[in-house]
Amino acid sequence: MVLYSPQQLYYDGRHQDAAVPNYFPVTNPSNATDLVIVHSASRADIDAAIKSAQNAFPLWSRTPPVQRARILLRAAELLRERNESFARVETHDTGKPFSETSTVDVLSGADVLEYYAGLVASGGLNGETARLRDDAWVYTTKEALGVCVGIGAWNYPIQIALWKSAPCLAAGNTMVYKPSEYTPLHGHLLASLYTEAGMPPGVFNVVHGAGDVGAYLTSHPTVAKVSFTGQVSTGQKVAASAAGRLKYVTMELGGKSPLIVLPDAGVEDAVNGAMMANFYSTGQVCTNGTRVFVPEDMKVEFQRVLLEKLRYVRMGDLMDPNTNFGPLVSKVHYDKVMGYIKHGIEVDGATLLYGGLDKPSVLKDMKNGFWIQPTVFTDCSDEMKIVKEEIFGPVMSILTYKTIDEVVERANNTPMGLAAGVFTRDINQAHAVTAKLQAGITWINTWGESPAEMSVGGWKMSGMGVENGRRGLEAWVRNKSTLVENGGSVASVFCKL
Repeated sequence: MVLYSPQQLYYDGRHQDAAVPNYFPVTNPSNATDLVIVHSASRADIDAAIKSAQNAFPLWSRTPPVQRARILLRAAELLRERNESFARVETHDTGKPFSETSTVDVLSGADVLEYYAGLVASGGLNGETARLRDDAWVYTTKEALGVCVGIGAWNYPIQIALWKSAPCLAAGNTMVYKPSEYTPLHGHLLASLYTEAGMPPGVFNVVHGAGDVGAYLTSHPTVAKVSFTGQVSTGQKVAASAAGRLKYVTMELGGKSPLIVLPDAGVEDAVNGAMMANFYSTGQVCTNGTRVFVPEDMKVEFQRVLLEKLRYVRMGDLMDPNTNFGPLVSKVHYDKVMGYIKHGIEVDGATLLYGGLDKPSVLKDMKNGFWIQPTVFTDCSDEMKIVKEEIFGPVMSILTYKTIDEVVERANNTPMGLAAGVFTRDINQAHAVTAKLQAGITWINTWGESPAEMSVGGWKMSGMGVENGRRGLEAWVRNKSTLVENGGSVASVFCKL
């Protein structure tokens, strides 16, 4: 049974039917039933949405930052009031437990709205001044870019939509946003909420569709910037398309992040961190620390504690507050992850410590869902496919090392550089190791938290630019420098000698 009414497009401040009837279904990950039918945007629809954003830009960009901030704060207030209902939608759409979506997904997005509202209202868009000499000075201003495109991901739909739209709109830009075709339900909720909060028509718009819709958006001549979250291969195509027209870009891409347990670390804390870094959100997190490096002489104890704690992974009714592990997001992704597990067993020859290919036992009405066991491989080596490639599922690889210099070198031996982390009791050692890790996001004695105040972004093949924090606002403005001469006359070399 379809749970939700058809999802329309949203531009000019209201829901819109697609110009050409074209629809696609979305599946409930927990039981593989149809969840909703979605209107797919044609090129005419996309042009209309971009035109709506273009028309709204002059007024919105001239609106004083403090007035824009009031609207964003009202939107944050509405999000918090509706946290439970929005979280239920996210659970149906993504398959993540309600215990997660109700405490992280919506509320962390509201935090980002509040952060950027406060930042622009308190002078975050102010420029700089410099006195050159008594009769001349320079000042700079930060100006909005124009119509921007946000392309969301399916693992944290509403959070990522807010990570993109909050700084974009706070800076005075307008946005056309495309949710993932796998998890589109948040799009119309957020657009309607922005309108209710006082956002003028056309400032935030939503179009639906697959890769062809994203490709047309990124290549559109009116678009000034593209912000994309997704896998590396798709990000390369998006960046290449945007570069052809010299658009601004922010790319938050994939990773194969190392989690390093130093010899003095508490084993229980290290195991807790490794479990959060591999099994939270069923492992569908780009920053996951899937390469877990453990000292040789700690391996046996680390694995013993890990096996004990794996019994606390609880699958079941996603609305049950005790459930902390859900299905994968789609059949396509389920097949991909299971393929990696099979390869790890049959080709890589890693030792299967826990989990594997057998489907877990769940409630009868969910047996057709995309459920998978948390899986742990040990006796892994750096050249194995499961160690080198991003799986984006609940699959941990345990590797051992002898020296700190060795583990740092091996941790950095990847074309990606999104995140990394260290567990230790020696905070000086932690800083020394972290300084050598080639990653844009690092954690010490924790894993995964990304507050609004913290700029996050990848190195190497893991991305371009950052999101959140003060630097996240800079990604949505362009600089203008002005030199003012107050001397009363214009100096010139073209004068009478």
